[in-house]
Amino acid sequence: MNGKTWVLMWVCCFGFLSYSCAHLSENVHPSLQRPLFVTPELGEKVLSLNPHAISEREVTEVLSQCPAPRIFSLDGSIPIVSMESFGRFLVRMGYPEASIRDPRSGSYSYSSYRNSAEMAGMVAWYYEKEGMRPMVIGHSQGGMLSVKILHELAGAFREEIGVTNPYSGQSENRHSITDPLTGKECPVVGLKLGFASAIATGKGMRFFLGQWDMLGRLRKIPDTVEEFVGFHLQNDLISGTLFGVGQGDQYTPVGSAKVHNVVLPPESSHLGIPLIEELARHHQTRAWINSYGPSNEPLRPPPAFEGETRNILLAAEVWFHIKKHWCLELRRWILGRNTASGLSREYVEKTWY
Repeated sequence: MNGKTWVLMWVCCFGFLSYSCAHLSENVHPSLQRPLFVTPELGEKVLSLNPHAISEREVTEVLSQCPAPRIFSLDGSIPIVSMESFGRFLVRMGYPEASIRDPRSGSYSYSSYRNSAEMAGMVAWYYEKEGMRPMVIGHSQGGMLSVKILHELAGAFREEIGVTNPYSGQSENRHSITDPLTGKECPVVGLKLGFASAIATGKGMRFFLGQWDMLGRLRKIPDTVEEFVGFHLQNDLISGTLFGVGQGDQYTPVGSAKVHNVVLPPESSHLGIPLIEELARHHQTRAWINSYGPSNEPLRPPPAFEGETRNILLAAEVWFHIKKHWCLELRRWILGRNTASGLSREYVEKTWY
């Protein structure tokens, strides 16, 4: 066994040990969310929101009063820095804690060594039970898993995927769910998510870690997601952009998915990019993040704030999309169940999706 192989084995073992130590200390086990329900009055407020411009006040007074889609925050291969800070940031910004934490470990993030088919089965389980499609967001290797879950749902690796209960971790020995909006049975393969994202994920590490099945698929986003955002780092050896972000590094849609590529400022680092919790603690940075809206123009540096702000553009971009799809998932459910929610057809028809 040569030296490179020994180094690779050590890196993988260290990653597993680090993940285990970081997560065993969590003793909180979130419970299943109550079935999705909003009052007619709250439903009207949700439908009146502009998903592309949701204020902090609207998060507090409207969205946070409703259930939220599950978010799978996926760690990198060596979680010296995990997505825990990322998850805590979302909670501080107003996202329900129970919709982020792993129900088995209580952690704010998930290992990127999890089986992709099993994760896709969990995504389907949550959609069936809670009425909203989960979001998947991964850092480094976690970004690869995020994309791989989309390819799993597209049937790229197998014809059927079993439904997995995230509370027991066990398969339910079925390959389909009952769609909570239509009441019809539908297979796990073919399920489409609303939003997914990958942060600083490169092809090179897929080669070194033997993840051959993703080498040709990593930058191709299938139709099993409506919107995808890929975040790139400049001059980053680990994600393969040491000499800049080239055309071959861009994520592209296979079909109808809306795909965005965002190149972050050079001061952002591979290991430090998920560390954004502190940005939600301070009024100035929190207010700037809440008022942020993406633009077709190159990313501009934010105003000078006190404290550590090198990752503020990532925080603002991802929070914008999470707020947007939180709102859209609620609207999707309300519009699909408008009779049960008590909203008039005339009101529904006047609102835009």
